[in-house]
Amino acid sequence: MESNKEIISDLKDLLSIVNDGKEGYESSSETTDNIELKGTFLKYSAQRAAYAEELRAHIAEHGGDADNESGGILGALHRTWIDIKEALSSKEDKAILEAIKTGENAAIEKYDKYIADYVDHSDHIDLLKRQRAGVTEALAEIESLQARSAS
Repeated sequence: MESNKEIISDLKDLLSIVNDGKEGYESSSETTDNIELKGTFLKYSAQRAAYAEELRAHIAEHGGDADNESGGILGALHRTWIDIKEALSSKEDKAILEAIKTGENAAIEKYDKYIADYVDHSDHIDLLKRQRAGVTEALAEIESLQARSAS
């Protein structure tokens, strides 16, 4: 990587994805009437809030300003898609879980991209790997909930 500026940009990109996830989980928790899903969604919303704080700290360590409190444009589009699907499906939990899976898979792809750039992200590679593992665990739980709701 050519500069510290690019590292900050990468971390801000991840921060945006994490904030998207936090907001998506919050929105989903407000939409579902299923108590189990609501609890799961709130758990992962809190997890993403913690991840965001960790990323902000690393951005600050690199001299960047981590003022991104909300997700990015793609996240906004994804949340809009969730809102539309929820409205069209009358708050159907199946549609919510499918939308969350889409978001989690996108987050894992971003983490993989930056973890692969080990040299440039060496000072926070453990953080990225740990957060990615958390997203993977969330995805597995969402898929499990989805499988149970389908049966």
